[in-house]
Amino acid sequence: MDAAQTDFIYCYGAITEVLRCGPPDLHTGHKVLVLVIPGNPGVVGFYRSFIETLYALFGSQHPVWAVSHAGHCIPPASMDMLEDAYSAADLDPFGLNGQIEHKLAFLRKHVPKKTKLILVGHSIGCYIILELMRRDPSLEVVKAVMLFPTIERMAQTPQGKSMTPVLCHLRYLAYLSIFLLSLLPERLKGALVKVVLSGIGSLDRSVVRPTVGLLSGDSAANAVYMAGQEMRKVVERDNVTVGKNLEKARLHVRRKLNGSFATCLAREMWSTCPTSRCSFGPPLQKLADLRNQGRCCYCPI
Repeated sequence: MDAAQTDFIYCYGAITEVLRCGPPDLHTGHKVLVLVIPGNPGVVGFYRSFIETLYALFGSQHPVWAVSHAGHCIPPASMDMLEDAYSAADLDPFGLNGQIEHKLAFLRKHVPKKTKLILVGHSIGCYIILELMRRDPSLEVVKAVMLFPTIERMAQTPQGKSMTPVLCHLRYLAYLSIFLLSLLPERLKGALVKVVLSGIGSLDRSVVRPTVGLLSGDSAANAVYMAGQEMRKVVERDNVTVGKNLEKARLHVRRKLNGSFATCLAREMWSTCPTSRCSFGPPLQKLADLRNQGRCCYCPI
């Protein structure tokens, strides 16, 4: 299996990590790009095995990239978190709207206009994909693969109800906790992460290193800041954009995460958009279907 290559760039004024399987640069010969938009935290290291698997599923014929959220990575020694701190104050690249504009800026600068896009979103990345299609209809999006999307009523989900008070009202206490964790030696942070993750039987060991990196401080603080805005702003489902893109989407609900709430969302989607294609099942099987049948999955959490 081809290993993903990593690169750091400035995009929308903020440090950005890009994982690439396939050529590092696109040209007119590349007609299709598979681009993964992560959840939150938007650390692309969590998706390394995923994009390598996708690249293999496509027979190494199409490049597969994953782009981090702005500021959700540790800058290399030669780079800062922000390219220009004064400009960033106006752009707010770490907020939810800034992250959407960040992805638009990435596509405009690094992807040739005629490239056909297969966008793969996870969690809040699915909301970002809907916004990309709404804000720039000229994008050549041929498929929208949405894994466990959070595209509506985030604060009302079981996890949202417990996290909203912390993210929206006690955010600075979260920052203090992150700061204290960042002071720990790297070895101790690594040991703590391994202990916390040890209960996951099917753990992909490649996520340990990016999880330790997340405890560096700044990237975790940026994730908390973004999450607080998600709870406030992701409320109503954009039925107009969903309706316009039904042919590009397939609803996949993972009951295990949010139980009856997830099932309720799926039923409401059926009611609002009767032609929606909905299913329950393992996402990797759906990705295999994407390769074999040219279909896609649209999946709320």
